[in-house]
Amino acid sequence: MATDGGIYELMRRHWSQGRLVCVGLDPDLSRLPAGLATHDAERATVFCREIADATAEFAAAFKLNSAFFERMGVPGIQALECTIAYIKQAHPDRVVIVDAKRGDIDNTNLYYAEAVFDTWGADVVTVHPYMGRESLEPFLRRGDKGVIVMGANSCAGVGEFQDLPVGSEGVPLYEYVCRRVAGNWNRLGNCAVTAGATEPAKLARIRHAVGDLPILLLGLGAQGGDVDECLRVGKAQDSFGLIANSSRAILYASSGSDFAEAAHRAAARFNQRLSDG
Repeated sequence: MATDGGIYELMRRHWSQGRLVCVGLDPDLSRLPAGLATHDAERATVFCREIADATAEFAAAFKLNSAFFERMGVPGIQALECTIAYIKQAHPDRVVIVDAKRGDIDNTNLYYAEAVFDTWGADVVTVHPYMGRESLEPFLRRGDKGVIVMGANSCAGVGEFQDLPVGSEGVPLYEYVCRRVAGNWNRLGNCAVTAGATEPAKLARIRHAVGDLPILLLGLGAQGGDVDECLRVGKAQDSFGLIANSSRAILYASSGSDFAEAAHRAAARFNQRLSDG
């Protein structure tokens, strides 16, 4: 549910009210507590619903990684749709991000955009910038929705391409992409970019490049990103500015029947740490 100022204005409102966490809903079937349901897709759905209810007090957004659902086939896609629909019904002002990392020619992206935004009902989608702005126009022209463009990431090996010097100034590719997003692609105010929490120096460069644009911060929690340093260099001037995602550290805070209560406590601690930074 977007406000008149766009989907990221809704997120800024959450930040101003002290809800700073983006809860990653990545239901790993091998780690789900026993006894939730019989079938895998139903287990994932029940798990995500209970996590959403337990953590909504601290959540500005929920981020669903589509791969964890797609691996289950048609029932998994149904679980994804049901989870989004549940969040929209139970927590209607929380932002729902689908982390699908789409990126293709414009004609194909048209249907990707319709699938994520209209069929699944998400507010925001992650995309790859490799084929340029024109190919992403089906996403970018949706002023009522949000687009998060891959800039820098937290996983091993990303420097093979993302760190290559490009342009007349020889800046790293990830920084060049983020500059383009902020300066040329964000015409409707619906763009954000990514950064990895495991490399705060890159986050600092990205923040300088994009101004107050929201940054999806990946690699906090289980990946061991430096929260304090990321907050020092990554916050925006006009708002918190960071879509601070945590998945495994919240989802699997307990493997027992108290998983929801444990997730609540983990989200509360994470939110407090973000608030104190």
